[in-house]
Amino acid sequence: MAKTKYVCSSCGYESGKWYGRCPECSNWNTFEEVTVPDTPKKGRFGSVNPSQLLTPQKISSVKLISESRVSTGFEEFDRVLGTSGFSEKSSAGIVAGSIILLSGDPGIGKSTILLQLALGLSDAVHKKTVLYITGEESEHQIKMRATRIVGDEELGNSNLLILSTTDIDMAAEVMIATKPDLVIVDSVQTLATSQLPGFAGSVPQIRYVTTRVVSFAKTNNIPVFLVGHVTKEGIVAGPMLLSHMVDTVLYLEGDQLTGTRILRAYKNRFGDTSEVGIFVMEEKGLTQIQDVEGFFMNKQDEKVPGSCVAVVMEGSRPLLVELQALVVPSTLSFPRRVSTGLADRRLELLLAVIQKYAKVPVERMDVFVNIVGGLKISETAADLAAAVSIISSFYNKPLPHRAAIGEIGLLGELKIVPNLDKRIREAEKFGFQNVLSAKSGKFLYNVVQNMYGKKS
Repeated sequence: MAKTKYVCSSCGYESGKWYGRCPECSNWNTFEEVTVPDTPKKGRFGSVNPSQLLTPQKISSVKLISESRVSTGFEEFDRVLGTSGFSEKSSAGIVAGSIILLSGDPGIGKSTILLQLALGLSDAVHKKTVLYITGEESEHQIKMRATRIVGDEELGNSNLLILSTTDIDMAAEVMIATKPDLVIVDSVQTLATSQLPGFAGSVPQIRYVTTRVVSFAKTNNIPVFLVGHVTKEGIVAGPMLLSHMVDTVLYLEGDQLTGTRILRAYKNRFGDTSEVGIFVMEEKGLTQIQDVEGFFMNKQDEKVPGSCVAVVMEGSRPLLVELQALVVPSTLSFPRRVSTGLADRRLELLLAVIQKYAKVPVERMDVFVNIVGGLKISETAADLAAAVSIISSFYNKPLPHRAAIGEIGLLGELKIVPNLDKRIREAEKFGFQNVLSAKSGKFLYNVVQNMYGKKS
C-alpha cells in the first residue's frame, strides 16, 4: 500500500505531515504531497546474495587513471573547468564522465554558450557527436539560433543531434542508443517521468531526472551539461540535492546592458573554484575577451581628471579596471550618489571618510562613479582607486599616478589587501609605475598630500 509524505520543494526536507512553513529552510507554502510506494521488507542482505558482496580495496592497490579532458573551444571556459595538472602540457576542459550544472538568470546566455560549445565540438574539424536535449525549444528554434551563430553552410558538416522532448525516460533511451561524445540537457527543470507523481521541476522529478543522467554519465564515461533555472533570490532552483549530485556547479552572471558575462564555479571536483571566465554578448553569441585589461580600461593616453585604475582579483587572476568619477555641484537638497559597478553603501562610506579625514568638502556635491566595461567590484581593494578618482575630479586635476590598490578604513587608514605584490607587478607590467597603496602612506590624507600637496 502506498504512503503519502510531504516534501519541501525548496530544500527537499521530508515530513509525514504538511507544514505551512518549512522547519529546515523557513520558506512558506513549499510543501508538496508525494505518494511513495511501499517497499517489501528484506533480509539482512536485502536483495544482494551474500556470495556477491563487494570487497573493499586498500587505497594503495587502487589503480590511478589519468583524467582525460576535452577542450570546450573557449579558453575562458576551460580555465573555469580546471586543468588536469600543473605542468605546461596539462590539458584543460571537460572531464570525461563528469556532470556539469550551468545556472544563471533568464536570458543571460546559458543556452547560447552551450549551443556554441556543441557546434564547435561537432564541426568538421573536431568531428565529435554531441546530443542536445531540449525541453524548452523545438528543433526548428534550435536550428534558427545555430544558423545565426555559425551560418547555414557550417551546419552541413556538423555532428550535432537535436532532441526536443520533456520525457526523461525517452531521452535516456536515446542517449544510450546514440552514445554521443557529449550530452547537453536544457533544462533539468523541464524534464519529467510518468513513473512518479508531481509536475516537471518538483523535488521527486528533479531527483529522478538527475539520477538517470548521473547514472548514464558515470556508466558510459560521457560528460553531461545540465542547464538549471534560478529562483528570484539568484540560487539554483530545486532541492540542494541537485548541486550535491553533480561534479561541477557553474554560474553565468553579468549586466544585461553592457553585455559583459562572467562565468564562475561554485563547486568543482576537478578544478579550482576561484577561477573565472570573462565573455561579452554579441550578435552571434558569446565571445571570450582576449584583451581583458584593454576591455576594462579606457585606452586613451592623455591624463584626465577623475580617472584611476584599480587591480582587482577575479579568482587567481589580477585584472586592471578603470574607475571613473564625476563630481559636480549639486542643486538638490540631498546630493546624488550614483555608482555603477560599485556598491552604493561602499560609496557612501568612502565619501564620509573623504569628507572628514581628507578634508575634501563633498557634502554639497553630486558624485557619480562608474566601472568601465560593466564589471561589478565587491572587494575592498578598489577603495583607494575610487577615493583618489573622486578627489581628482573634485580638484579637476589629473592623477600623477593612475593606479591605486588599497582598502580604506573608517578612520581613514590604508590597509594592505591580499596579493598586494602580485597586483602591483600586474600594474607595472602595463606601464603603471609608483602604484599608490598602503606602502605610499598610512592614511588617506598622506596620499592626498603627496598627490596635490594639500595639507590636512
